[in-house]
Amino acid sequence: MLASSYDQLLVLFSVLVAMLASYTALDLAGRLTAARGRAAQMWLLAGAVVMGLGIWSMHFVGMLAFRLPIRLGYDLPITLLSLLIAIGASGFALRLVTLPSLPPSRLALGALLMGGAVAGMHYTGMAAMRMRPGIDYEPWWFALSLVIAVAACGAALWIAFRLRHQGRHTHRLRVGAAVLMGLAIAAMHYTGMAAARFPLGTICGAATDGLAGEALALPILVITICVLTMALLTSILDLRMEMRTAVLAASLAAANEELSYLALHDKLTKLPNRALLEDRFEQALRSAARTRSRLAILFIDLDGFKAINDSFGHQIGDQVLAEAAGRIRASAGAGDIVGRLGGDEIVLVSQSDAPEDAGALAARILGSLRDAITVSGHALHISASIGIALYPDNGTDQRTLLRNADAAMYHAKASGRDTCCFFTHSMNADAQARLELAQDLRMALERHELELHYQPKFQAPDNTVCGAEALLRWRHPRRGLLSPDQFLALAEKTGLILPIGTWVLDEACAQLARWHAEGRAQLTMAVNLSATQFCHPALVGTVRAAIERHGLAPQCLTIEITESTAMRDVETSLAILQRLDEMGVRIAIDDFGTGYSSLLYLKRIPASELKIDRGFVRELAQDGEDAAIVSAIIALGQTLNLKIVAEGVETTAQQDFLTRLGCDTLQGYLLGAPVPAVDFPGQAIPAAA
Repeated sequence: MLASSYDQLLVLFSVLVAMLASYTALDLAGRLTAARGRAAQMWLLAGAVVMGLGIWSMHFVGMLAFRLPIRLGYDLPITLLSLLIAIGASGFALRLVTLPSLPPSRLALGALLMGGAVAGMHYTGMAAMRMRPGIDYEPWWFALSLVIAVAACGAALWIAFRLRHQGRHTHRLRVGAAVLMGLAIAAMHYTGMAAARFPLGTICGAATDGLAGEALALPILVITICVLTMALLTSILDLRMEMRTAVLAASLAAANEELSYLALHDKLTKLPNRALLEDRFEQALRSAARTRSRLAILFIDLDGFKAINDSFGHQIGDQVLAEAAGRIRASAGAGDIVGRLGGDEIVLVSQSDAPEDAGALAARILGSLRDAITVSGHALHISASIGIALYPDNGTDQRTLLRNADAAMYHAKASGRDTCCFFTHSMNADAQARLELAQDLRMALERHELELHYQPKFQAPDNTVCGAEALLRWRHPRRGLLSPDQFLALAEKTGLILPIGTWVLDEACAQLARWHAEGRAQLTMAVNLSATQFCHPALVGTVRAAIERHGLAPQCLTIEITESTAMRDVETSLAILQRLDEMGVRIAIDDFGTGYSSLLYLKRIPASELKIDRGFVRELAQDGEDAAIVSAIIALGQTLNLKIVAEGVETTAQQDFLTRLGCDTLQGYLLGAPVPAVDFPGQAIPAAA
């Protein structure tokens, strides 16, 4: 037999090429798994060529490393055939590992077919030498090479299938797997070479007209490494592009999801907005009609929210609204629909088997809102008025149910607030009347339908007229003369309270100026301010402008605010009152004794008067509790050097008692009812006996 040997450097290069080809194959398997459509077909074709070239190059470089004491060459067509076998085997392998699953039977079949193809490539390449006589193969070594080929291909398929997806440690695992696969492929090749026996006198038929081995080693190595490297770089760049595209797609999906959320949810309260609420409401109605179940629709309006908004600003108001919405959502059931219609109006749709269930739900909501809401150091209090309409009793469509629940809510508000009311059909008439009244009120200023009546204030004990309190009236063209309690709440709700309040202040100052011009310079004027008007930033400027416009001395004007208004936000109230006091305007605390005043703050308020609430005067008896309260208020006022005004005096006994206790000024129907300016009295009335 001819003695054979190997070029050690080329052997090393062949093993390295096998490892590089294995890593490229693993990477391409991952790219194929992620690709779809035409891109997948292109990657499969390119992967088969690159991987096949890598395996064949390892085989061919290994052949070039083989040395015999005769001249060697390689038949070009047969060599190309071995290359095509390698490419075909590679395409088969790549296609196999990209399938969704690789059960043992499929893995075994694939290992046999691919192993046979790789062995066929090897022995076809050996045949390219056209040895004469032919190569004699050692059966056991030949069989072992086939076993190694099948086992190596089976392991390669299993590893490629397992590592086809990108993961945290995929890169490291692929490197290790590529080393094992490269060694296995090289072992198969050199085992097959060990099986070859070359008898003495053997010649290479391709030595004269075939490819010369020595000249091909370096070019084939360089071309193969360049091709594998380019394939890897292309794969890596494509992977990075895909990852960036995936990140961009994820960001775009998140942005679209956020936009969809914002389009269907209220940004402030995070509740469904009107559009989403109406859609879910409609779905609930269809479901209830299909299952013959009942629904409760709760129309929730926050009491006192507008005053907080006007007093503390929209930023504080927004936080209060968000907290209130959260409490309402927490009070609702898991399957209930809660949405914001707008402003401080929230609608809740709940499956309710009986009216008692809806009442219990409303009670939970009311209870949750009674606790103070602390925002920026302010402990703020709100409540809610809740109207309840039932499906199908009070309507079968969304519009009717909302309208009826809204009507019930207004009834709850008129009943004292912080309560709930179920809809009754009589409320529709009230709602229509309220709507008409609101529309009329918007035109009342323009049509000059508002007017002031003046209730005289009498100096005690001589009962001389010392001033007047301006009281608003609305001379409605159809309903006649309306008192403030019939329309001021509506003015607050519609936002008309500010222009109406400004008109009242200006008209009262104008009337006082006319009385002064008539020679009644002793008269003063008291004007009530609503909580909204008192907390408005333009209040001080509005008061100053009215005084200057009509040429009045500031001390002739008394601004009356209720005790609860003054104590709502003490520091803010003190700042406003201090500015009015510096202007010279007198301050009166109205309805004193009915709120929650702190004496510590009361002594800081620059007030000139305390007005005793008519509720204490009405039941006044010399030995009763009201008498003790009134006595204490008068004593407190005298201690703080405040004038004491008692309103609601209706009997001579009340007049006499209040005079003896030391009240400075009396006011009530006994002494004088509110009248138009032309009927305002100009002289004293007889003193009480």
